[in-house]
This record gives sequence, C-alpha cells and structure tokens, in this order.
Amino acid sequence: MKKILRHRRHPIAHFLVLGIALLAIGFGYTLLSPSNAAVATNARSQAVEEGRQIFLKGCSSCHGLNAEGSTKAPTLLGVGAAAVDFQVGTGRMPMADAGVQAMRKKPVYNAEETAALAAYVASLSPGPAIPNAAQLNYERDGNIAQGGQLFRTNCAMCHNYAGQGGALTQGKYAPTLMGVEVKHMYEAMLTGPQSMPVFGDRALTPEQKLSIIKFLKGIDAEKGQGGFSLGKVGPVTEGLVGWVLGLGLLIGVAVWLGAKSK
Repeated sequence: MKKILRHRRHPIAHFLVLGIALLAIGFGYTLLSPSNAAVATNARSQAVEEGRQIFLKGCSSCHGLNAEGSTKAPTLLGVGAAAVDFQVGTGRMPMADAGVQAMRKKPVYNAEETAALAAYVASLSPGPAIPNAAQLNYERDGNIAQGGQLFRTNCAMCHNYAGQGGALTQGKYAPTLMGVEVKHMYEAMLTGPQSMPVFGDRALTPEQKLSIIKFLKGIDAEKGQGGFSLGKVGPVTEGLVGWVLGLGLLIGVAVWLGAKSK
C-alpha cells in the first residue's frame, strides 16, 4: 500500500485513474443498459401484438381467429409479410364486398397499421418478407431491355403488352400497372395475388424482377407523341375505331348521296 501511495504524485497517475474510471463506467453501462438486439426484439413484439389486435377486429371474421382460413377467405399461414403489405397497402383488403376479385381502392389502414398487421401474420409462419429500399433500386440494378423481353414473355398475355391491363375469364381482370408503387409490383411478383402466378426467385431472380419494373416505369413515363392514345392497348382498339368511324362516314355519305339523288 505504501508503495502505491509513493507513486500517487507520478505525472501519469491522474490519467491512469481517469482511464480506469471511464472503463468502469463503460463496462457498467454495457451490463445495465438493454442491448440493441433487445430493443429491436421488444419493438417487434409490440408491433406483432398491435397487429394481432387489428387482425382480430378487422380480419378474423373472414380469415379465422388464428388466420387458419374459412369458407369466406383463405388461410394466411405462410403468405408472409409481403402478401399482407400488398393486399392491405393497395386497399384490396379488407374487401368492401365479396366479389369475383378484390379491387384496388384507398387503403383502410395507414402505413404503421399495415406494417403491424404484416408483422403479426409473418410471426405465425415463415413467408416472403417485405422488400427493403436497397432491394427495390431498379434504376441501379434493372436492365430495361431485358425487362421488356421478360415482361412480353411472362406478363403481356394478361396485363397487355403496354401494361394497361386486360380482361380475364369469369369476370376477372389483370389490373393496369401504370402508377403502381415499385414495392407493390415487386410484392405482386413475389406472392402472386389472386389470379396471378407466383414468380419466386427461382422463376425470376431479384434482378429480373427489377428489370421488369424498370421497363414498366419507362412506359409509364413516356409522353404521347400527339393524337389520341386510345388507352395504349394496341392495334385492336385502333382497328375498331377505324372501322367504326370509317364505316360510319361511308354510310353517312351513302345516305346523303341517296337523299340528294331524289
């Protein structure tokens, strides 16, 4: 002890004591404060509980108390957070009425409520997750030429070659892809809502999905070159207009000439 006290006036003694004190404080803070992982887990648990309450009030009457499904609606086990984010975020769910197909409309739940619902459904069983911003950078990772080829091969038969949508069988339809959020287009390919097939990462890689989105966004940003666009649905509409107007004009001229001849 005397030996230690003998060196208490050493020039570095104060710095040594200060360093030991800072280390002790840091070590104590690490032990006593919650870790980032614990905070994240707690926040996730709160979101899941909030989502469960929303589900019980707004979804369980059709999908069942445990999301097991019923005669009114399918099970949600295994659909993942991406499917919930797409269906609820686009206003398709909850359905206003039990029709042939859920229509896009103004969302019932806000972004926070939608995220909570998605977290709850994702907690029930594994499924596709909601893509983050880094996964949706189509400008960086997409190829517009490849996207056009992939879209014409996999999507144009339903959504029209220009993404304007089209009719399907039994009263169903493929909706327009113009003005749709990037996240929702990606989620639709990932989960296959309603009549749409599922394009998992084995069918279309993430880069290929972004290429299709880049192609569609390119079409969406195109400006008309003049005249009537006729919905950009191709030669069928243009031919119909030509026949109706052309034949109508010819019939009108024939009637006029007949009247003049009398």
